Amino acid sequence: MYDFLADGYRYRKLSVELKKKYGERVQRLPLNAGFTCPNRENGKPGCFFCDETGSGFTTFAGITIKEQIQLMKERYRKKGIKKFIAYFQNYTNTYAPLEILEQTYVQALDEDVVQLDIATRPDCINEEILEMLKRISQRYNISVSLDMGLQTANYHTLVKINRGHTLAEYINAVLMVKKFGFEIVSHVILNLPGDNMLDVIESAKILSALRVDGVKIHSLYIVEGSMFGEMYKRNQLEICSLETYVDRVVRFLENLSPRITIHRLVADPPTTGTLFGNWGKSKLEIVNMIERKLEDDDTYQGKRAKVI
Repeated sequence: MYDFLADGYRYRKLSVELKKKYGERVQRLPLNAGFTCPNRENGKPGCFFCDETGSGFTTFAGITIKEQIQLMKERYRKKGIKKFIAYFQNYTNTYAPLEILEQTYVQALDEDVVQLDIATRPDCINEEILEMLKRISQRYNISVSLDMGLQTANYHTLVKINRGHTLAEYINAVLMVKKFGFEIVSHVILNLPGDNMLDVIESAKILSALRVDGVKIHSLYIVEGSMFGEMYKRNQLEICSLETYVDRVVRFLENLSPRITIHRLVADPPTTGTLFGNWGKSKLEIVNMIERKLEDDDTYQGKRAKVI
């Protein structure tokens, strides 16, 4: 029996795994380092789903990393949380000169930060960056993880949504990160226009074969300032039903290795500028629908997995 089933869950849940690792609740702190993205420079439109914030979330800008952390820590300490993950979230957080990157990461480290988490792209990772992260990890005795978007295993869709990298480049980047021993968390959007259930299942199989450590599952939301936003306003975008999305998440989980930690099951659209988000439902409502379907179908993460 998989241990998460014994814990009363049908998938490997992040909050449970963090508590096992650190002995108490851990809160992620999203940080804005002011970086940009190679896919949005020089007039490039960026990924079709990406908005001007580079993440969809409102984070602090114009103040130092240390000040951002202190502001958020004060908020969560009132809830009794004492340990934190410093999460460099907006845009591509390995896209800067090496010395700037190192100075930026080190600013986030203090006695309450137990992990450094860096969001990046497959085409913005190299061995020099990973060597620098290894030095930081060893010098400060801090865990390091990287968040990296795959979005879909359908390499035709990657081109259509202007991801700016291929499936092969994603695979190469994951293998490079794994060679250095860092945790890697991959992002997938399970209802991209043009993708079907076969793409969903293949994405789960590829992530399993690459032995990624975690997955963030997103539903596609549409925001102002994105290419998808313009297409949506012209009625040129077909978005699947909520029921189809729930089915896809369940099938994805069934075909995903039970080793992999699930960081989220559905996106959390911005509170402003959203043209379409989660079929008018709250994040919690959709999570409940997914968990209920897992129970109704008597299924769980890894049940159909062929790559463990």
